[in-house]
Amino acid sequence: MSEKHYRNCNLCEAICGIEIEHENGRILSITGDKLDPFSRGHICPKALALRDIYEDPDRLRAPVRKVNGEWREIGWDEAFDEAASRLLEIRAKYGNAAVAVYQGNPSVHNLGTMLNGRELLKALRTPNNFSATSVDQLPHHFASWAMFGHPFLIPIPDIDRAQHFLILGANPLASNGSLMTSPDIINRLNAIKGRGGKIVLIDPRKTETARVADEHHFIRPGTDAFLLFAMVNVLFTEGLAEPGRLSAFTDGADVLKEVSAWCTPEIAEARTGIAATEIVRLAREFAAADAAVCYGRIGLSTQRFGGICQWLINAINILTGNFDRPGGAMFTAPAFDLVRASKGEIHGRWKSRVRGLPEFMGELPVAAMAEEIMMPGEGQVRALVTSCGNPVLSTPNGGQLDKALSGLEFMVSIDFYINETTSHADIILPPATNLESSHYDVIFNSFAVRNTAKYSPPLFAKSDDARYDWQIFQELVHRLKGANGDLEFEPPEAKLGLGLAFGKYGLSLEKLLDEPHGIDLGELQPCLPGRLLTPEKRINLAPELLVADLDRLKAEMAAEDSAEFPFSLIGRRHLRDCNSWMHNFEVLVKGPDRCTVMINDADAAVLGLSNGQVVEVSSRVGTIELPCTVTDAIGRGTVSIPHGYGHGRQGSRAAIAGQHSGASINDLTDELVLDELTGNAAFSNVRVRISA
Repeated sequence: MSEKHYRNCNLCEAICGIEIEHENGRILSITGDKLDPFSRGHICPKALALRDIYEDPDRLRAPVRKVNGEWREIGWDEAFDEAASRLLEIRAKYGNAAVAVYQGNPSVHNLGTMLNGRELLKALRTPNNFSATSVDQLPHHFASWAMFGHPFLIPIPDIDRAQHFLILGANPLASNGSLMTSPDIINRLNAIKGRGGKIVLIDPRKTETARVADEHHFIRPGTDAFLLFAMVNVLFTEGLAEPGRLSAFTDGADVLKEVSAWCTPEIAEARTGIAATEIVRLAREFAAADAAVCYGRIGLSTQRFGGICQWLINAINILTGNFDRPGGAMFTAPAFDLVRASKGEIHGRWKSRVRGLPEFMGELPVAAMAEEIMMPGEGQVRALVTSCGNPVLSTPNGGQLDKALSGLEFMVSIDFYINETTSHADIILPPATNLESSHYDVIFNSFAVRNTAKYSPPLFAKSDDARYDWQIFQELVHRLKGANGDLEFEPPEAKLGLGLAFGKYGLSLEKLLDEPHGIDLGELQPCLPGRLLTPEKRINLAPELLVADLDRLKAEMAAEDSAEFPFSLIGRRHLRDCNSWMHNFEVLVKGPDRCTVMINDADAAVLGLSNGQVVEVSSRVGTIELPCTVTDAIGRGTVSIPHGYGHGRQGSRAAIAGQHSGASINDLTDELVLDELTGNAAFSNVRVRISA
C-alpha cells in the first residue's frame, strides 16, 4: 500500500511544496503539493531529480580515501581520525592560515550544514574562509549592512501586491526568484498584469522572463549602475523624490542628490545604450505607480559595480516611498529569524595575504583562493576543506584553481560526488541525501515574498553506515578540539526548536509536524524603523564606503572596449539548472544541448558564423570550444554561456554529466576582475573574442 510524504524541495531557492508517493522504499511519483499555502501546487522539473539523487549509482555511500590515485572505501572512524589529524598536523606546522575552507551554494539549502558549518570554522581557527557568497549575492549583503545595519536585512519585492515591477539582471522565470523566494512565479507575475500593473525588464538578453514582461530593454553588460544613477538623478531634478514617512528616519538624501548630479540620462545613454528619453520615462513611471518595486539580482551583483547597484536599487525604492510598504520592497518576518542582533563591524578586519582583499562577514573573496594556495610564503594555504561545492566549475578562472588544488598537501571534502573539485581530495566524507534528512529552510524563508513555515521529517531512514551532514561536522569538530570519549550528537532540531520558540510566532516542532503542508504566517508587513539595526535605527541613504566608490565608477566613463576582446560575456540560467551537480540526472539534462554560446545574429553574420557551428571563445585566462546559438534575443556585442558545465575534466565520476560535459564558462572568467568594494567576482562583462 503506497503512502504520501510532504516536504519542501530544497534544490533551489523556491522551496516548493511537494507530494511524494512511495511504497516499500521506492518513490512512485513526485508532484506539487496543492495544499502548500506558499507554492500552491507548483513545482519545476528540478523536484523530480530528488528521486534520481537518492537512487544515483554514482553517489558515494561510504567514505573514500585516495591511494596511489585510486579510490578505496574506508570506515568512518578511520576517515574522521585521518582528516582531523592531518588538518591539525598542517596547522601546527604552518599556522592557522595554512588551512582553508570552501563552502558551496548547497550549504544554505541543507538544515544540518546550515546550523553546523560555523562550528567547524571556529574549530579550524582559519582566516581563509571562502564560499559561493562572493560569486553570487555578496553585494546585497554589503548594501544591507551599510544601509540598514545587518547583512541579512535584505529587502524583498512584495510582488503579490505590486503594481509596477522593474527587473534588472534577473530571470525569475528560470530561477523561481532569487533573493526573492517566490514559488509559482509565473502566476505571481501574471497577477501583476491581471490587476492592471506593469512589468519592465532590463537585461542584456531577452530572457525567458521577457515573455511575461510588458517591455524589455537591452542594456550593455556591466553598465547598470549608470542607468540607476541616472534614474536617481531624474527623481531629484524633477521633484519626484518623495520618501513620505521614511523621511522621519532616513539620513543622507542631500548627499545622494549631490553625488548623483553628474550622471544625467544623456551620460547614462552613452554607457548603457538605453536612450535618455527612455531613462526619464522609466523613472517617471516608476515614481508615479501606486505600488512599485525595483529588483536587481545576479546580473547586477556579479559585475564590477555590484555594491553600487544594490545600493542604488534600495535608494530608488526609498526615494519613491516604495519601501516598507505593501507592493514595494519589504523585510520578512520569518519564524526562525537570522536577524537577531547587530553584527557590529564585519568588514575589513583582515585581508587576503596576496592581494590584500578585505574580509566581509568572516569571509575572503573566493577569487583569491587559488593564489592563496599557489603563492609560496608564510601563510600559504596548504590544506583545504570543501563542503558541498565545486569551485573548479563555479569560481573565476577555474583552470587556475584546478592546478592549485593539485598542489595541496591535504584536502578533505564533504560531498557525495567525486566531481571536478573533490577529485583532488585525499578523503571524501559523503552525507546522507536530501530525502534521508530532515529539513527546515532557515535561509530562504528569510528572503521569501510571504511569511511561511514548514518542517520536513526524513522520508527514508538512512542506512546504519551512513552519516548525516550534521554528524560529519560535529565529528570533525570533536576531533579537532581534541575531545576525549564518544561524541553525543546534537541533531539540528535542537537549535531549530529554540529558534522557533523564541521567534516572533512562538512556534514549535510539534506544531509544524501537525501541519505537514506548512503554515501560512501572512503577507509581509511594514516594520520600520523598529527592524533597523543601525546605531540610531535610521536608514543610511549615502553610506561613506559606497559614496567613496563612485570615483571608481566615474573612471569607467573614460574606459574603452578592448580591441583584442571585443565581446562582453554574460552567464545564463535554465529552469532545469541550478548547480553543477544537477547535470548528473537525465531528467534535468535531456533535450537539446544547452551549453552553447549565444550570439546576436548580426554579430554572427559579421564573423561568418552559422547556428550550431563550433566556435572558439577566448579571454585573458583561457579558451574553450562549444557550439554557438545565433539569435536576435541577445544584444549586439554580447555573448552568453550557461554556468556549471565543463564536466570533461579528468577524475570526475559522474557518468551522465560526463555525457553532457559542455564547457566551463569559468575557464574564461577572470579572478583579477571583481567588484573591488565588496570582493564579489565580476562574471558579467568578461571580455572575450569569438572565432570559428
